[in-house]
Amino acid sequence: MKKRNFIKAGVAILGLGWLSQRYFRGDAIALEAENEAATIVKTEEEWREILSPEQFYVLRQKGTERAGSSPLDKQYAPGTYACAACDLPLFSSEAKFDSGTGWPSFYAPIEGAIATSVDRSLFFPRTEVHCHRCNGHLGHVFDDGPPPTGKRYCMNGIALSFHPA
Repeated sequence: MKKRNFIKAGVAILGLGWLSQRYFRGDAIALEAENEAATIVKTEEEWREILSPEQFYVLRQKGTERAGSSPLDKQYAPGTYACAACDLPLFSSEAKFDSGTGWPSFYAPIEGAIATSVDRSLFFPRTEVHCHRCNGHLGHVFDDGPPPTGKRYCMNGIALSFHPA
């Protein structure tokens, strides 16, 4: 490798490192602010006591369940989808649709039920969706949903509980 190409590659790597640190630091500040706004605050150990290991991974560690693994993806009965951690009603079955992604999808949440933040964990920004009451990670929202909102709230089924009408 020529010296000039080596230097260019080094500068590019340093630049990416600097940008990544800046983005992740900004997200940490935004999430700290959201945690302060949560009305249910528990220690990690308290959450582990009430959530299954899979729920803890998704809701508290921002994990993602495997596509197609949740029975709620194909659930279309009338009712309400609530946060599996704190039982706050989040989505009405009237806003549910089949996105074909393998995760339960909605075009709108119940007003005031969710909070959002910027997620740059994949090196491109996505909008992360949290429960407004306990700050549990639910999934992400995208701009490729159906009318009337054009939004697709792509939720982890394990982060939700279903309450039939």
